[in-house]
This record gives sequence, structure tokens and C-alpha cells, in this order.
Amino acid sequence: MTQSVDELPVRVRILVGGRVQGVGFRAFAARTATRLDLVGGVRNLADGRVELEVEGRRTVIEILLRELKTGPSAAHVTKIETEWSTATGRYSSFSIWY
Repeated sequence: MTQSVDELPVRVRILVGGRVQGVGFRAFAARTATRLDLVGGVRNLADGRVELEVEGRRTVIEILLRELKTGPSAAHVTKIETEWSTATGRYSSFSIWY
């Protein structure tokens, strides 16, 4: 049985801008990704943005993206950028990177 294109794992690099550092955004992203059974990680960037590398089914990643737009209550997301590519299979869980 073959998987539909929708079920094949993909990779996305997500850059989140706005007031997203120091407000629990990384923990929120990690909890949400873990709940959705996605793998990868999240880190703060020096320019004030938060970066995620996520692998999983595209339809599930799109749920994550919708939740990231809201973020935790103290966050204010102004921009989300995505770069989609082929899954690498290098992650086995979702982590906060420091």
C-alpha cells in the first residue's frame, strides 16, 4: 500500500517574528509540536526571531503553523516565514535548542 503525498513526511524551516522571545514561545512551540507528534527543534535567533525546524506530515505541520500564529498569551506574532523541503529523518523527538 502506498502513502498519499499528504501523508509523506516533509521538512519545514519556520521563522517567527514579533514579540516572541522571553514570553515562553519556545516552550509553547515545543509542547504544541510534541502534542502533534512532530519532530525537530526550536531556538531563539540573535535578531529576535524564533526558528523552528520541523518534520512530519504536511497537514499536521499546517496545524502547528496556525497555532504558532497565536502563540502563548504574552507573545505577539507579526510574521511567519516558511521554507519547505524534503524530510531528512534526522530527528526522533522535538527539542528546545539553546
